[in-house]
Amino acid sequence: MSRLLFLLVCVLNVTFATAQMDDKFYYPSKELKSIEWTYYKEIEYGVESDTIYALILKPYKKPTTTIIYCHGAGGNVTHYIPLTKVLVENGFQVIMPSFRGYGKSTGSPTHVNIASDGQMLFDSLTKMDGVKETQIVIYGASMGSQIATHLAKNNQDKIEGLILEGALSSFADIAAFYAPEYKYFLENNFATPYSAKTDIEEIDRIPKLIIHSEEDKDVPFIQGRTLFEIAPEPKEFLVFEGNHLEAIQVETDKVIERIMKMIN
Repeated sequence: MSRLLFLLVCVLNVTFATAQMDDKFYYPSKELKSIEWTYYKEIEYGVESDTIYALILKPYKKPTTTIIYCHGAGGNVTHYIPLTKVLVENGFQVIMPSFRGYGKSTGSPTHVNIASDGQMLFDSLTKMDGVKETQIVIYGASMGSQIATHLAKNNQDKIEGLILEGALSSFADIAAFYAPEYKYFLENNFATPYSAKTDIEEIDRIPKLIIHSEEDKDVPFIQGRTLFEIAPEPKEFLVFEGNHLEAIQVETDKVIERIMKMIN
């Protein structure tokens, strides 16, 4: 029995160490919801054999700040418009890149191609007329917190701040939360190319706003708290009462106030 147990441990160890299990983290939808905003622009980029889509929501007045919004694991960018529209109504221009496989984007999402596509889109979008003249803030929602933090770490000299809402501390940590029976292996052997709790340690040149609800049932509050504690100054932690990713709707004034503080 001890030998069989040892072999099982070895197999699990190798499996978790070599596989990123991307398909367990991303749940793209092709169902498109209506874009309930008057001024918007849709753009596409060719990457390898795929097409990456992005949606730009424009405020009524000329914007001074652009927020690059990295969406979560489910749905697609059109599903997040009720959240980002609040930002646009308050004068921010919002760009919503769509990961591969989500909405109009083709292909399949992986940790690696989301990271490479994210940097490509960041480079291209920040050179566009109407964007390059503005301040840039990166906003990561839920699973989007991983790529948002990764982009922020690599582009600190080009952005004004990083916002993480309902953020997971790492792919391994959220996997361990949903599969506690594999907690030890996931936390110690799971191979991922990047994680928010590692990347955020190096983000010391820009302010960071971390938003999390103590009632969050999708991503435990402790993961947002962990990111805040690891992050270097300047940083701020906004705790609210509500469900996952509801802060912008239930605490609009507080969120907008802190974004304005960040860019000023």
